Amino acid sequence: MNEGLLIEKSNQYRQKILKYIVGANAGHTGGSLSCIDIINVLYNDVLKVSPGTFSSSDRDRYIQSKGHCVEALFVVLADVGFFPEDDLNTLCQYKSHYIGHPTRKVKGVEQNTGALGHGLPLAVGTAIAAKLDDKDYRVFTLLGDGELPEGSNWEAALTGAHYKLDNLCAIIDKNTLQISGPTADVCNTDPVDSKFESFGWAVKHLDGNDVKALQEAFASLPFEIGKPNLIIAHTVKGKGVSFMENQVSWHHGVPNKEQYAQAIEELTAAAN
Repeated sequence: MNEGLLIEKSNQYRQKILKYIVGANAGHTGGSLSCIDIINVLYNDVLKVSPGTFSSSDRDRYIQSKGHCVEALFVVLADVGFFPEDDLNTLCQYKSHYIGHPTRKVKGVEQNTGALGHGLPLAVGTAIAAKLDDKDYRVFTLLGDGELPEGSNWEAALTGAHYKLDNLCAIIDKNTLQISGPTADVCNTDPVDSKFESFGWAVKHLDGNDVKALQEAFASLPFEIGKPNLIIAHTVKGKGVSFMENQVSWHHGVPNKEQYAQAIEELTAAAN
């Protein structure tokens, strides 16, 4: 998909994220808006997976470690045909499969995630399986920068490098904010690039809200033969809505009627 269409998709996805969060009166707004460009580019330009190939052992795998931002994943999965978008009207309702974290009860979801620090270990194990089975599929996982202090991430980082998993790409949604404040104040993990490099990973920085930069980075995988890949995607929490951007209060805030109207107005103006 070309850059212009991807930009248009991201704008549409942002409006849908807000729509369904408002409808559910629950959700992780800021982080879903910050990471949506990444998920958009993956599903519309990178991943070799579709509703028709999801049962194939040769499909690419995407695991969303930052599972609390499931609204971003759900709107993309619906758009690419895994389930009817109307299903999202039941988001966070009693007996709905569309809950606040990814679950394999939803078509297109690879793994149950949400407990922070689980996605990268799952992705490492899946990438090892591909190597053992002599398969060409790739494994992608999206982490939040607020989950990096979890020790399981660093065990997985060590293991990924040891087994030379150049079929693995981890992306960090580095919006610098988490539920309790700036990540640097809660538990600083910087310099995260040199930490992963010291473990044996190939690392690239980019603007995670720039679809062209994301396309170019994914097209250049693997960054180095024999090394797992890390993209540090610098993003803006609440991206696209002026009063939400870089505001920790929107980690899981739900817009009221007036705020929702203003947000949609801004996104519509940006699209035009």
